[in-house]
Amino acid sequence: MQPTTLQAIQAHAVAEYPRECCGLIVAIEGHEHYLPCRNLAGTPSEHFRLPAEDYAVAEDKGEVLALVHSHPDAAATPSDADRVMCEHSGLTWHIVSVGQVDGEAPECGDLQTIHPTGYVAPLVGRQFAHGVLDCYSLVRDFHERELGISLSDYTRDDDWWDKGQDLYSLERLHAEGFDLIEGEPRRGDMILMQIRSPVTNHAGVYLGDGQMLHHLHGRLSETVPYGGMWAERTRCIVRHREVRHD
Repeated sequence: MQPTTLQAIQAHAVAEYPRECCGLIVAIEGHEHYLPCRNLAGTPSEHFRLPAEDYAVAEDKGEVLALVHSHPDAAATPSDADRVMCEHSGLTWHIVSVGQVDGEAPECGDLQTIHPTGYVAPLVGRQFAHGVLDCYSLVRDFHERELGISLSDYTRDDDWWDKGQDLYSLERLHAEGFDLIEGEPRRGDMILMQIRSPVTNHAGVYLGDGQMLHHLHGRLSETVPYGGMWAERTRCIVRHREVRHD
């Protein structure tokens, strides 16, 4: 990375603080340039969202070499979500830390770089990042890895359940191949719950032996006993048509 590129990245990170900045490093006529992009994330807790239009503009200018974003008030250590999205992008990622010290103007700290290496987030113990690693992401990954079933992904806003959206509508689930079940759950069944929301807004996977895999906001994904508060908040249980049980 050229010194002028790093300086441009740091200036963007400071200007956007306390929000995350994001941008692209592009080779234009043999020279390296940093192109600041917009972050369309709705809240600071949501992983940054670089719009497709900004990426297209960068591609029109030259060859996209790397993606850049900042970690406000945090180290540049890549999160699980950073590693997952780096894999999806197929690009090198640069992460810069930015923050304030003793109330002074924000300044940048360390910079770390990651590359696509085949990383996959673990099912248990992954960090939460809405829209990237959340309860639905966990359900999707479980079905893909454990059952060989591919589920569609859906763009979802932070707090979508309070904005008139319904990620877990029965119509959508039916289209994905799920049917409502009655009786005791079996391994692989999706448990749909309602937690401080006007609609169903949380999902887990029944593992058998009274255990459920799920991922709550702000926590690591975990296995918990299914019953008690989780059973009380359950609205329905669905099973994919391709799941076979003896």
